[in-house]
Amino acid sequence: MSQPTYHLKVPGKLFIAGEYAVTEPGQPSVVIAVDRFLNAKITSSEQNHLYLAQLGLDDVIWQAVENDLEFSESSAKLSFIRSAITIFNKLLKEYSIEQRPFSLSIKSDLDDPSGKKYGLGSSAAVVVAVITALIHFYDEEKIPPEKELIFKLAAISHFMTQGNGSCADIAAATYGGWIHYTTFDAEWLLNQLETGKPISQFLEEAWPKLKIQPLIPPTNLKLCVGWTGKSAATGPMVHQVHQLKTENLEFYQQFLDKSAEAVNDLLRSFAENNSEEAIFALKKNREALLELDQYSKAGIETITLKTLIQIAEIYGSGKSSGAGGGDCGIAFVNDEVQVEKLKKEWAAASIDPLYLNVTETGASISIEYE
Repeated sequence: MSQPTYHLKVPGKLFIAGEYAVTEPGQPSVVIAVDRFLNAKITSSEQNHLYLAQLGLDDVIWQAVENDLEFSESSAKLSFIRSAITIFNKLLKEYSIEQRPFSLSIKSDLDDPSGKKYGLGSSAAVVVAVITALIHFYDEEKIPPEKELIFKLAAISHFMTQGNGSCADIAAATYGGWIHYTTFDAEWLLNQLETGKPISQFLEEAWPKLKIQPLIPPTNLKLCVGWTGKSAATGPMVHQVHQLKTENLEFYQQFLDKSAEAVNDLLRSFAENNSEEAIFALKKNREALLELDQYSKAGIETITLKTLIQIAEIYGSGKSSGAGGGDCGIAFVNDEVQVEKLKKEWAAASIDPLYLNVTETGASISIEYE
């Protein structure tokens, strides 16, 4: 009987609104999945192989040793994959499912072939790809390929590796489309993990504060994305912002309130199919982030991002996307004529317009029999 090969496509992400605040449980945000993809395939093998040619890891052989993995090559680039496989192996053990060797290859099209890095959530896409691949590879009734299960397993894996973050990018990669997202209570999750509670048990529970809801944007609303020409390191910026919680909790809470107000206005504009209100709500969220940046000195809004936003405001509104410090900025405008004018002005200012669309499909899979 021929062996199946599972082919996966996992989309990248962009933040629309609610950055930084979204790391706090229950704070609203809007995130999208975009039509640039990470591709992976998994099939049976005589021993475990990983192929990550873009990372310079052409054939990594590994084996499970107790509750950890041993790789034939030592590289920090394997950390997210290590966590995802380790968590999944624990779940297999809980269900008394025997591990089977496999070959897994991963190739990313999230960044430009020239090497430009756009900040579309590659680590999240990798974790979602690994978890989705393993669930389909084992094809067990006890571990169904449901979006909620994929999200939770990927979120645990990502959180264990990074130690912080909202996992909104995990939600976008898993579900696709426009998403209203609020993050789970991280302390609750850590407590679940530290108590040694079976993973299968708290996968079935409702996670406190977590919300993942699909959204439909206003009919006339147009989203534009521009790349600043500079990639950004998110971790140090998030750390600097979070220092405000201890240095000036009052200001930090004011920021959370302003961010929530802007995002809730945006959600209302979507519900009412009102593109003008959506444009205004995006502007309000930018203003909240600008105050945060000025106070924290995190460097969220670079000179290039300011230029991107100033041009966007001629036609609608704009803001940084994600942590800022580089990567992408976004704009909301009302019609295609404005879109073309905006993109021309961005290009003239050395800002690359990216031809990205929202993809309604999250992590998806096809099967080939060889």
